[in-house]
Amino acid sequence: MAAVLEKPSLWHRASPMLHGFDGPLAFAIFLLACAGLLTMYSSGFDHGSRFIDHGRNMLIAGVIMFVVAQVPPQRLMSFAVPLYTVGVALLIAVAIFGITKKGARRWLNLGVTIQPSEILKIAMPLMLAWWFQKREGQLRPLDFLVAGVLLAVPVGLIMRQPDLGTAILVLVAGVSVIFFAGLSWKLVLPPVALGILVVVLVITFEPQLCADGVRWPVLHDYQQQRICTLLDPSRDPLGKGFHIIQGMIAIGAGGLTGKGFMQGTQTHLEFIPERTTDFIFAAFSEEFGLLGNLFLIASFIFLVLRGLAIALEAPTLFSRLLAGAITLIFFTYAFVNMGMVSGILPVVGVPLPFISYGGTAMVTLGMGLGILMSIAKSKRLVQS
Repeated sequence: MAAVLEKPSLWHRASPMLHGFDGPLAFAIFLLACAGLLTMYSSGFDHGSRFIDHGRNMLIAGVIMFVVAQVPPQRLMSFAVPLYTVGVALLIAVAIFGITKKGARRWLNLGVTIQPSEILKIAMPLMLAWWFQKREGQLRPLDFLVAGVLLAVPVGLIMRQPDLGTAILVLVAGVSVIFFAGLSWKLVLPPVALGILVVVLVITFEPQLCADGVRWPVLHDYQQQRICTLLDPSRDPLGKGFHIIQGMIAIGAGGLTGKGFMQGTQTHLEFIPERTTDFIFAAFSEEFGLLGNLFLIASFIFLVLRGLAIALEAPTLFSRLLAGAITLIFFTYAFVNMGMVSGILPVVGVPLPFISYGGTAMVTLGMGLGILMSIAKSKRLVQS
C-alpha cells in the first residue's frame, strides 16, 4: 500500500515531456550551438557582453523549443489562422506607422520594438499547411491559386519595407509547402527556367546593366547595387564591395586548418564588417579553415536530412508539409548566408543559424526546432 501511495520522483514526472525528443536532431543542434559559442567568443571580443547575450539567446531559444515541443501538431494547427492574421495585420501597421532605420521601415513600437516580419517565417508555413490539410484528397488548381495569394500578400509587404533577406525566407517557406502539397512540375519549371535566363543575361550584359544611371525595374536601388557589386566587387572596393572582398580574404586566409582560435587577423583587426552577425562565417572560416567549414556544413546537412526524415515519417499531411517547410528554412538560412559571404550570392540580411548574433532570429529558430520536435514526438506516439 505504501508503494502505491509513494509520491513519484521529479524524473518520473518530467520524463513524459522528454519522451519522444528526437536524439539525432538534438545532437545536430548541440554541435552547431557549440560552434556558435566558440565563434562568438572570438569575433565578439570587443563587443562588450555580446558573447554572454548570445548564450542567453540560445538558452531562451532552448526553452522555447522545449515548450513548443510539448504542443501536439493538432494543437499547432489551431494557431495557424490567428498567427497568420496577426502577422499580416502587423505588417500593414509597419507600412503605415512603422519605425524607419537606415532607410528601411521594418519595426513596430508596441511598448517594445518588434520586427513583425519574423512572425511570418513560422506563420506562413503553418497557414499553408493548415490550408492544404483542410483540402486533403480534394485539391483543385484553385486551391493552389489561393495558396499563392496567401503567400504573395506578406511577401509583398515585406519586400516593400524593404527586407529582401526575410522576404526570401518567407517565400521559400511558402513555396516549399505548396510544392510538397503536390504542385505540378509543369508549373515549377517555367519560373525556374526564366530565373536562369535572367541570371545569364545579367552576367552577359553586366557592364551595360550596371553602368551609372541605369535603373532596373522592380528592384530597389540598393538591391540593384548589391547584384552589381556581387558581379564585380572591385567596382567599389572601399564602399559597397568592401564586405564581399574582406569576407573572401578571410575565408582564403584560413587555409586548410585555419589560423587558430582567437588568432584571426582579419577578425581581430576589424577588417570584417558585421563580423558577429551577417559575416560571422568569414570569421569562423579564418580561424578554423577548410576543415572547420566542412564540419559546419556537415552539421547543417545532418540537421536538414534529419528534418526531412521527420517530415517523411510524419503521421498527417499537415505535419509533413510543416516539417518539410521548416527544414528548408534552415537550409535557406545556411545556404544564403554562406553564399553571400563567399561571394556567390548578393549580400542580404540573412544570419547563419546558431552562429550569428541576434535574439529575434534565435527565437524563430527555437520555435521552428520545437515544431520539428513536436512532429517527431507525435510520430513516436502514433507508432507506440
